[in-house]
Amino acid sequence: MSLQDQIETRAKEIHTDGYGMSIGEVLSMYKDGDLDIHPEFQRIFRWSMEQKSRLIESILLGIPIPPIFVSQRDDGVWDVIDGVQRLSTILQFVGSYRDHEDKLVKPEPLLATEYLPDLEGYRWQSESEGDKAFTASMQRDFKRSKLEFRIIRKESDKNAKYDLFQRLNSGSQLSPQEARNCLLVMLNTDMYSELDRLSRSEAFASSVPLSDQKENQAYREELVLRFFLQRSYKGKDSELRKEYGEYLTDWLREIAVRADWAREIDGSAFKACFGEIERALGEDAFRRFDGKRHLGPFSISGYEFITSGLAANLDRWQGRPDALRAKIEAVWNAPEFRDNSGTGVSPRRRVPRLILRARTFFAQD
Repeated sequence: MSLQDQIETRAKEIHTDGYGMSIGEVLSMYKDGDLDIHPEFQRIFRWSMEQKSRLIESILLGIPIPPIFVSQRDDGVWDVIDGVQRLSTILQFVGSYRDHEDKLVKPEPLLATEYLPDLEGYRWQSESEGDKAFTASMQRDFKRSKLEFRIIRKESDKNAKYDLFQRLNSGSQLSPQEARNCLLVMLNTDMYSELDRLSRSEAFASSVPLSDQKENQAYREELVLRFFLQRSYKGKDSELRKEYGEYLTDWLREIAVRADWAREIDGSAFKACFGEIERALGEDAFRRFDGKRHLGPFSISGYEFITSGLAANLDRWQGRPDALRAKIEAVWNAPEFRDNSGTGVSPRRRVPRLILRARTFFAQD
């Protein structure tokens, strides 16, 4: 197939429209349930009041803001792909935004901005005597302001909206796992909730101490996802055909659309595995052992090797914390681990090798 043929074929698979809509119309769509902005995203996208106030300032002054991308579902509802924080800021400001528990989120007063310093303390409407609030005229002008929408119509290829989300956010401030979490919310909210629940489980949290920066980048959820990928890995002992992060994302997308996704995301197996790890070594489990003591920070290669091996041989180690402690401490000097980890080994080479060698290593005392 020539390049021209490829272009024509792919272009036919994606159907888009451009559409201008007033904020008042957007509010009506949201209240009627015709616009899904996925409130779960609010745990991922974090805007400060300064950012929120600047958006309101831009709307008031007619400063153009980027278009909002949505995908039309089979039932006609618009799924927001890009623009969640802009829409939720507007909805919260006017007092209409509901969180993931369907509770109204209390609006906060605006802050002073560069062009509108007197915006400080203003609300959509007063909540108590003395509040500074928009006049009826200001409210009308605000609701008449236009937002530009780009719509992926329902006739498009089913993967178009997920591909678009990844492209739009490839250079964003989202961490790789935050972007995966957003994809998962769109694909399978039940699976997202399960991964989130497991990431906060007591034994896992105790065994995997992370820096505040890593916590804020959803790295804990990434480690949970890695555990299940490692546990289900059926590939060969050879370099992955793509970068590991991309491989992990593709695996997530494949599992999330399956009706039997819970077979792969087995919460009982996860908690049982980390229960044994916590009893054996606790927060030292994934820190290098020099023969006398555990040193340094959390090791991702140690995590990959230990969890892969233990998950595949859990029956052998259950109820034997002293033996498991000795086995884990032996990992750091074992050639199976040492020769396939370290700064000179890329993740796409390291991960398959560690998974397969760990299964054999933990199969014996």
